[in-house]
Amino acid sequence: MELIIKNITKKYDDKIILDNVNEHIQDRSAIAIIGPSGAGKSTLLRLLSLIEKPDEGSICVNNNHLDEVNEDEYFKKIGFVFQAHTLFPHLSVLRNITLILEKVHNIDKVESKRRAMELLNKFELGDHVHKTASQLSGGQSQRVSIVRSLAIKPEVLFLDEPTSALDPVLTQEVLNTILKLREEHMNFVIVTHEILFAKKAADYIIFMEEGRIIESGDVSILNNPKTDELKQYLSNVFLWD
Repeated sequence: MELIIKNITKKYDDKIILDNVNEHIQDRSAIAIIGPSGAGKSTLLRLLSLIEKPDEGSICVNNNHLDEVNEDEYFKKIGFVFQAHTLFPHLSVLRNITLILEKVHNIDKVESKRRAMELLNKFELGDHVHKTASQLSGGQSQRVSIVRSLAIKPEVLFLDEPTSALDPVLTQEVLNTILKLREEHMNFVIVTHEILFAKKAADYIIFMEEGRIIESGDVSILNNPKTDELKQYLSNVFLWD
């Protein structure tokens, strides 16, 4: 995966959320964006996924220049998992997945069901296919959301703090699912406050604070941070000695 972020600025009203952000990442498959609340992490993720657009600057994701790309075509190439799941509560788990494949991606019913069942079984959700989404636990719902995004065979999967609303047990369920993606070299970018997980799952770390990228590099920066800001942040989450 390649990400090129040039001179990105984003404001909400008069408040600067991202302040001249730059980054160039090549040949990485698992990127974790970390930092304190309000750092601009989720905003950057929404810009990378074209849910929002920057006020200034440009972004390129795997040769997709986001200021030039056809939005509908780009959305078909990516998956996005939000902080809270976005399943249809009255539909079955299976239908939550096949509906998107059939209606948005024009995949026939037989292939849609095959893809859905293959992934549900792979991620140990096969026993829940006929339950409605409203009958699932929070962890199960997020895992189904991940499966739904994977079913479209995305170039990149974006995940915005997918465990933020879950208790520790359910959090681990979801994190284990994402670790499987890492093992299979799936391209993903995740915003997370789970630092130990980021250390285990990512091959590239971006640390943000106050709308800027303070430090970035391979996961070794979590063991040997160069900036005072990252040292302080890791100290606050009990990882820095």
